[in-house]
Amino acid sequence: MRILITGAAGMIGRKLAASLAADGLGERPVTALTLADIVAPAPPPGFAGAVAPVVADLAAPGAAAGLIGARPDLIFHLAAIVSGEAEADFDKGYRINLAGTEALFAAIRAEGRRAPYRPRLVFASSIAVFGAPFPERIGDEFLCAPLTSYGTQKAIGELLLADHSRRGFLDGIGLRLPTICIRPGAPNKAASGFFSNILREPLAGREAVLPVSEEVRHWHASPRAAVGFLRHAATLDLARLGARRSLSLPGLSATVGEQIVALRAVAGERAVALIRREPDPAIAAIVAGWPRDFAPERALALGFCAETSFEEIIRIHIEDELGGRLAF
Repeated sequence: MRILITGAAGMIGRKLAASLAADGLGERPVTALTLADIVAPAPPPGFAGAVAPVVADLAAPGAAAGLIGARPDLIFHLAAIVSGEAEADFDKGYRINLAGTEALFAAIRAEGRRAPYRPRLVFASSIAVFGAPFPERIGDEFLCAPLTSYGTQKAIGELLLADHSRRGFLDGIGLRLPTICIRPGAPNKAASGFFSNILREPLAGREAVLPVSEEVRHWHASPRAAVGFLRHAATLDLARLGARRSLSLPGLSATVGEQIVALRAVAGERAVALIRREPDPAIAAIVAGWPRDFAPERALALGFCAETSFEEIIRIHIEDELGGRLAF
């Protein structure tokens, strides 16, 4: 099986590539990995097949066609800029998040005209496709009405995915990822970054800033769960989806206060003391329009699963990123 990962230098892309290199995917051996991003992705260690790191901007002329010319059997389309950056730079958000996706889909259609070709495509969407006002729990029938540019770009991507699947150009599934927490590494430009920061930094012995009220509630899953979602989607019988090709995925609904309680339970009061309250009205206003809880019955019935407690999410981070050890 030949696999293409766009956005392969990002956090989830790196973890997904490492997982595929280590464990393969289902019953078909992975023979080749093409890892594409705007910076050169690092090849995962220990992979016996061919690895091709490619520097590519999907929105640039010819870039998507160059990647699809290798006729990958499976495509994980993760390439995107994050919510805060897409909101701050309107043109960049539409270029990367929408024009790049359109170029990728157009390249698949063109390759299929040359010779029969219908790859499986897993599209990383987002719960940002939903906008307030919300019910207590967002069910599978709730409408997509985003209130951010990022959410709009992802919603359009979902529509394109469904139409291209309907027309037989590709076999697609869209995954509305929860906010991924705890994200390793340095903070990014996502407006949701503080959800990870207030746990990751204290666990490493560093101060973190909390810009919102502890009453803020949101929907989360770990990076380990995100990789599991992508892997499961790649092998799922997509005929079970019908025409509705995008799914809201399982996660954990928790308040910021509940995150802090879990941090205290795992790492103690010294870690909690490193959280500094510094209200930011701009971030608070953005967060107020985000989903808080879901009832993802379709995804659960299809076998997707995630964590059930924030203590579990924190312990996964300690195991996967800190070698199982705290800073104190």
